[in-house]
Amino acid sequence: MRKSLIATALLGAIWGAPLFAETLYSEAGEMAPAPLLAQIEQSGFQGWLAPLMSKVNQLPEIQAQQAKVRQAQLLVEAADRPVYNPELGVSYQNASEDTYTLEVSQTLDWGDKRGIATRVAQLEAEILLADNRLARSQLYGELLMALVEQAQQAKLLAFQGRLLESAKQQVAIAKQQLEAGALSQAELQLMQLDLASKAADHASAEQASLAADASVLSRFGELELPFAEFIGALSVDTSQEVGPDLPALAGAYQQVMMAKLASQQVAADTNADPSISLSAEREGEENKLGVGLSIPIQIRNDYREAKAAAGTQVAIAEQDYLARERRLTQAAKLFHLSLPRLQQRYREWRELVLTSGAGVQDALSQQWRAGDISTSDYLQGQRQLANSYLAGLSLEGALYRSWLDWMGQSGQLENYLQRQLGREGV
Repeated sequence: MRKSLIATALLGAIWGAPLFAETLYSEAGEMAPAPLLAQIEQSGFQGWLAPLMSKVNQLPEIQAQQAKVRQAQLLVEAADRPVYNPELGVSYQNASEDTYTLEVSQTLDWGDKRGIATRVAQLEAEILLADNRLARSQLYGELLMALVEQAQQAKLLAFQGRLLESAKQQVAIAKQQLEAGALSQAELQLMQLDLASKAADHASAEQASLAADASVLSRFGELELPFAEFIGALSVDTSQEVGPDLPALAGAYQQVMMAKLASQQVAADTNADPSISLSAEREGEENKLGVGLSIPIQIRNDYREAKAAAGTQVAIAEQDYLARERRLTQAAKLFHLSLPRLQQRYREWRELVLTSGAGVQDALSQQWRAGDISTSDYLQGQRQLANSYLAGLSLEGALYRSWLDWMGQSGQLENYLQRQLGREGV
């Protein structure tokens, strides 16, 4: 096959797909049709997303959030219970004529404490659900970024490993050329220094890969997880507009509703609820029936300050919502500005590397062996070739980070992943 093994290794390391380089070029060395590249770019979530989300749902953080949701539902049910229970009173007086009294009293929820408490509990449950959705999306963003980083570092380690093996082979060739008198001692030393540099780069990549593995291990308790890169799915079209329906703003918006309800709650809690009573009394041989009514008189404390404080809480909640909305609006603008530019640079890089990168290493090696270029020029060309692939790897990481940061920060990531499950039938 008319292609360099080194160039093939470089492409395979960058893309993390051993068959990529072999299928990209035909036996005659021609570029494969464009649909192959489109197929690679469109790789999505098929086959790995459902098992991964199943593992995520088993994490203690997720289990704790689900328990909080169940707790909120129980609190709503508890709030929708009557506020006052009836009271039963029994008394006996030992006098000239024994007196027995039986009394039943009931305080009336005149201020609708039950209704207000139920609405408050429902709002608190909605706020908790919104906060949980946001927290889960942020957690998914962190977990997926850890898996992306693991995959990226694995590709980088494989890439540096192939560069190291190539450098070892070139040093062996250089020694043969030195013995044949076709190479000077100084040029051999340059080759050996280049080998040492690549060994150091490989060691650094190995440490970075171990750190990425440790990050995944600390989160999931295992290293081998179902995951495949989904760079073709990254798009600004996956994001919704900033507004009250945005998961990251839903909780803050409901806090405003809660603050408005708080003044009603204070009014209900401080309302003077009357009590009615029914009594039966037997004094000697005489039976008596009685009906009573009691109403608290709010003379010493009319709760004016508490009601005023609840009113100011509305303004505080509204300003908090506006501040959060402003931050998210700026973050959304940055996302919609940066992601398309990163995608454009990434496409440009792919076109340049796939059309110009293949065969460069082979040509450099042939020219160096033939003595057409110096050893320093050869090494410089190698470094430029390696840097071009490393630049593409950096662009991939920046694309994932930009998309995952925004989708997680805005609370949209979990809903998006759930839609992918239904769409792809995984």
